Amino acid sequence: MSLEEFGPDFLWGVATAAYQIEGSPDVDGKGPSIWDTFTHTPGKIADATNGDTATDSYRRFPEDVALVNALGFGAYRFSLAWPRIQPDGRTINQKGLDHYKRVVESCLGAGVDPWVTLYHWDLPQALEDEGGWTNRETIDRFCDYITVVGEALGDVVENWMVFNEPLSAHCEPPTPTRWSATPRT
Repeated sequence: MSLEEFGPDFLWGVATAAYQIEGSPDVDGKGPSIWDTFTHTPGKIADATNGDTATDSYRRFPEDVALVNALGFGAYRFSLAWPRIQPDGRTINQKGLDHYKRVVESCLGAGVDPWVTLYHWDLPQALEDEGGWTNRETIDRFCDYITVVGEALGDVVENWMVFNEPLSAHCEPPTPTRWSATPRT
């Protein structure tokens, strides 16, 4: 298939995940996520790497957005770190919301459509400690989180994804040959 076959209305884009690129796991009030805990648990990651620095996108997002634009992509799908917005899964962290407002503004200023994923496997550790997704309360907290984000970004973001890879993250139990997308310590 050639590029022309996609048609002039096809929107090309790139995608990232907050845990994989942001770094800054405890900056500006962010709470720990299940990935922070998992990657810091001895023996869980063979070489003990983690996302503490990653590509430092938390600090360098303007460069990231400029690169997306320079490469000619019209869309940037990125995820929000729930524990950056609600460190304990309940309390609003305005600095976290303000960060994502700046990311969205940077996208719009560069002529790049922001496509926001609300959950990309980074449950606040505090909610995991209460049973995680197996606890109905977590669903209620997720609804609260969506409301907070919608009120903060809903007037400027048009394209939303609720869950990244929902079947992998929530519906399929781990097997000996497939890891669980929800890391357990």
